[in-house]
Amino acid sequence: MTKGDRVDPCSEVLSRMYFFIDHELADADSRQIQQHIDDCGHCLREVDLERIVKALIARSCTERAPVELRQRVMFSIRQVQVQLEMGTEPRGWPGSGPLSD
Repeated sequence: MTKGDRVDPCSEVLSRMYFFIDHELADADSRQIQQHIDDCGHCLREVDLERIVKALIARSCTERAPVELRQRVMFSIRQVQVQLEMGTEPRGWPGSGPLSD
């Protein structure tokens, strides 16, 4: 959303909110967003809500997948990585046609 030639600061903050919450922004960007949040009740509520949701999910997701499933998933990820490094499309990749066994 723009106002003339300027970007709406709330839209900018909310579009980068997850990176901010996860501490994935440069210090200068984080300070700028924190300053906006300190002055904007709407953005403060949105960021606080997302932090609460993230904390609830972290507390609720304590179950671990069975070892065999984790091994199969890791093996599949490695296969895709190798295929991508070799320049071939992994089986079942979007646009590569139907899946086959």
